[in-house]
Amino acid sequence: MSHIVKTRLENGLQVVLKESHTAPVSSFWVWYRVGSGRERPGITGISHWVEHMLFKGTPRWPRGTADRTISREGGIWNAFTWYDYTAYFATLPAAKIGLEIEIEADRMVNTLFDPQEVETERTVIISERQGAENDPLFLLNEKVMAAAFRVHAYGHDTIGHLDDLEKMTRDDLYHHYCTYYVPNNAVAVAVGDFDSDQMLELIQQQFGSLAAGEANGSATPAEPSQQEERRVVLEGDGTTAYLGVVFHTPPATAADFYPLVVMDSILSGASGMSALSGASTNKSSRLYRALVDTELATQVSGSLIPTVDPFVYSLTVTARKGQSLERVEERMVQELQRIAAEPISPRELEKSIKQAKAQFAYSSESVTGQASWLGWAEILADYTWFQEYLDNLEQVTLQDVQRVAAKYLQRSNSTSGWYLPK
Repeated sequence: MSHIVKTRLENGLQVVLKESHTAPVSSFWVWYRVGSGRERPGITGISHWVEHMLFKGTPRWPRGTADRTISREGGIWNAFTWYDYTAYFATLPAAKIGLEIEIEADRMVNTLFDPQEVETERTVIISERQGAENDPLFLLNEKVMAAAFRVHAYGHDTIGHLDDLEKMTRDDLYHHYCTYYVPNNAVAVAVGDFDSDQMLELIQQQFGSLAAGEANGSATPAEPSQQEERRVVLEGDGTTAYLGVVFHTPPATAADFYPLVVMDSILSGASGMSALSGASTNKSSRLYRALVDTELATQVSGSLIPTVDPFVYSLTVTARKGQSLERVEERMVQELQRIAAEPISPRELEKSIKQAKAQFAYSSESVTGQASWLGWAEILADYTWFQEYLDNLEQVTLQDVQRVAAKYLQRSNSTSGWYLPK
């Protein structure tokens, strides 16, 4: 892997640079260590809303001008909010990447939060929330996660609760912005066709004069260990029944995370952990064969996402019409018990590791993907998490997979949800 430069500016901004001269393209990202996992009741959804507001303009870059300028130069520009972070990025022809660096430094401190724009965006986000409520899987997942997490903010969706979205004020948003959008709470990442010394100088020019913020390392409450099986049943519109089950799992920095990745690949096919991951088939996975091939279900999927704090491994099943969720869940539980009780074959282990590695490799092929993973890794731990990921997968043994399956796929560690169509 190409050499990576990591440094920190005097104001606390973490900088990670990686030269890649395969194409005349560069990607620049700014990651903030704040997402919905830092929110409290009353302001759920605030990180996502603030993300929207950063596209509403500054005195230097009035609304729409930055977007049009990036597009005119042939670039892509976007942002997203998740549990542990909010990230902004652009990928441009290498000669134009300074444009994105200027824009990000400017909106780190100068975003306007115009009251009228705040109210307009309130309508947009509430509409987004209401649109999501038309999806039974969104509703089911929201109920399941709320039951699984009694204390930690991972238990609410990034979009936030409707009541909070209706009541939050412009001052709430601006306070959140001023608290977390500071250099010493951010990571700047650049990957692409540049000279690292020149890139660092460019970042210093734009970000170096920005003032550090106050310490905001308030402790996130730890989720107590779950000691009992939890269940939710939800009735709603539609004609399809769904099953969702989550099991508490350790954070991305734990040694058990890698055997869990392989276990997921065996059970449901390798998860695409990143938004840049490719689609993969899971037709040879155990749960697909047990549920879809037997016509109990039409679809099954698994998800294991790297997080800063302990999170969950989730399974979602779409029941075939005429099949009861009780029967579907019973068959799924049989497969979960089997992987915990019976050793897997060396061939199945090898295939599953290859699938998981392929998913990860695909998502990190481009400069955009590499910058994404380097930034996310810094949020989780540091960039070496990204560098060592494939090697750590290779070290997973048959015994590791069986051990973590037995440890985490327990009923007392599970929260199950049924969605029953009216």
